[in-house]
Amino acid sequence: MATHDTTLEYLTTTKIGEKGQLTVPKQFREDLGLGNGAPFAVLRLGDGLILLPEQRRFDHLCQRVSANLTAAGLSPADVLATLPEARERVYARRYAKKALGASRRRRNSRSSQRPSQVRGK
Repeated sequence: MATHDTTLEYLTTTKIGEKGQLTVPKQFREDLGLGNGAPFAVLRLGDGLILLPEQRRFDHLCQRVSANLTAAGLSPADVLATLPEARERVYARRYAKKALGASRRRRNSRSSQRPSQVRGK
């Protein structure tokens, strides 16, 4: 399982393959819990590159969000209580425009029909 050790150490050397791929030695994949297709962030630091498993970045982001919410005096229950209202706002923003556009299209298509076609409906 992955640990959050901040020690910097030289581990091994690897080569870039024909298609620009790097091989991460099995021991390190196992230690970090990395499977096939595991996403990595590639960071440039001067003349070097840092490969950082995305899970680590996500964990770090979660820790930062948690710390900021705690500093603001919010509990998990406080945050969860805001979800229904937030969902409603997102839904309204996302789908109200589509609904408004669809009703306008229906009105426009009816007004472009001949009067006899409209009366027949």
